[in-house]
Amino acid sequence: MIVVIKSSHEKKQLDNLMNWIKGLGLKIHLSEGENTTILGLIGDTGLVDIDLLRSMNIVETVKRIQEPFKKANRKFHPEDTVIEAAGRKIGGGNFTFIAGPCSVESEKQIVAVAAAVKRAGAGFLRGGAYKPRTSPYAFQGLRESGLELLLRAKAETGLPIVSEIMSVRHIDLFRDVDVVQVGARNMQNFELLKEVGRIDKPILLKRGLANTIEEWLMSAEYIMAEGNGRVVLCERGIRTFEPYTRNTLDLSAIPILKELTHLPVIVDPSHASGLSRLVLPLSLASAGVGSDGLIIEVHNDPEHALCDGAQSIRPEAFAELVGKVGVILPLVGKEGIGK
Repeated sequence: MIVVIKSSHEKKQLDNLMNWIKGLGLKIHLSEGENTTILGLIGDTGLVDIDLLRSMNIVETVKRIQEPFKKANRKFHPEDTVIEAAGRKIGGGNFTFIAGPCSVESEKQIVAVAAAVKRAGAGFLRGGAYKPRTSPYAFQGLRESGLELLLRAKAETGLPIVSEIMSVRHIDLFRDVDVVQVGARNMQNFELLKEVGRIDKPILLKRGLANTIEEWLMSAEYIMAEGNGRVVLCERGIRTFEPYTRNTLDLSAIPILKELTHLPVIVDPSHASGLSRLVLPLSLASAGVGSDGLIIEVHNDPEHALCDGAQSIRPEAFAELVGKVGVILPLVGKEGIGK
């Protein structure tokens, strides 16, 4: 249930109303915009006399919400959420490029790629230290050493880092990571979601391989219910019957999410296609349908990459991509690139 407060309300009136609602055993999500104040009621709202609530002088309207996700719901928070990380903004009118290799392989590799993507316009450096792989015999990442190399690349270039966490046991190791990524395979690892919901860091939540939009938003709800509202959604393609690409990029999800939620939405065209030649056209399409950014795999030697070389583009191709996406951004109301 949401309660829209009249713009002419007094603070004492609002405090009294909130205390009354809390007295019913409900939690309140308060959203204060420039022109609108909204109370999102969370809990058994059957206890609320909706007619009594509507009759109060301070109340403009009362609406029941049918969707199971509450804190992530745009009805609770009509304005777009803008998430700040290390001085960069994600969401709203900002368009963000996150770029780097699928996995950290060496200090020379990660520092070189970081410098190259920064020159091209990236706002964040991505890099996998812990890698979930289908085969137990495949390269699993450098683990803690990989995180240390990412921090060296950050020290060299100033780029904040994004890296994937795979276990609640690793929470302390990610204390210096700027944006913590929860990968597709862990989208419904609810214990992990609750743990990252208790840390004071932005969380990049990837869509599961075969999950619906509502299931994805409910995973975001798990994080937000623990107190962390700094969630960025990432569409990375879903598994379908089509064998020509690694996954199928669901571009329709972006405008649908923009209707349903206030959270920023970015796109991963690298994992969506699995083919480097498709990264540029899918990036252009993603910007065109209103995404808030892109996360792209960039490697300086894709042919010898230890992980996902086939979907990685070279730094010079990334620079070209940034330039072409930049042409589209004014048409969709986006302003910044990686700032």
